[in-house]
Parts: sequence; structure tokens; C-alpha cells
Amino acid sequence: MTSRTNAGLRPEELAVLRALLLEQRAFRREQLAGIRRHANESSGEQAEELPVVEAGARAEVQGHLAVAARLVLADVEAALDRMETGHYGRCRACRATIDLPRLRICPQALHCAECHRLQETTAR
Repeated sequence: MTSRTNAGLRPEELAVLRALLLEQRAFRREQLAGIRRHANESSGEQAEELPVVEAGARAEVQGHLAVAARLVLADVEAALDRMETGHYGRCRACRATIDLPRLRICPQALHCAECHRLQETTAR
């Protein structure tokens, strides 16, 4: 890769960000596996002992957690793909470079801080 790919990030910066993404991917995969295990266990004898309302509420919460984990996992995997193809670190909206401190906090970020703020205010 040339220095112009991946928004001009240096190889050592990319290595740190890749490690963060891989760590997040492993965490989300384990989280989803845990949710599946819990759902399987809850569908057995334990679920029969819980009141129907409580069992339903727990299942709903687990469902929401699974959806959120899958969304983050998809974002993380997409960031790793962008990194591999040399398209990592550029804002999807304005094509500006995403600041390194922002990428360290949220390595799967798609937008620079300004575009992210604009999206947040528009969504409200």
C-alpha cells in the first residue's frame, strides 16, 4: 500500500487501528455466541419457571442486544474490508480524512466529526 491509501495513515497507525477492530470483532462474536447460548438455555426448563411476562421481556431485551451487536459487528467488518482495499479513514459524506483521534475512539467510524454532528442534528 502507498502512503496515499487509507487516508494517508502510517503503517504503524493502521496496525494499531486494525488491532482495535480485530479486538472489537472478537468481542462482538463472543457476545453474540453468549446471547445464543443464553437463549437456548432460557428456552429449556428455566423459561418454564419464569412468569410468561418476565420471560417475554428477557427475550425482547436479548433480541435488542443481538441486533445491536450484529450492527456493530457489520460496521467493524466493513471497516476491516475498507482497510484491506485502501479506502479506510475517509469520510463517506465529504471525503475528508477522519481525524486519527476519532479513529482511535471509534475505529469503524464512517464519518468525520463534523459530518457526524450534522447527521446527529438532522436526525433529531
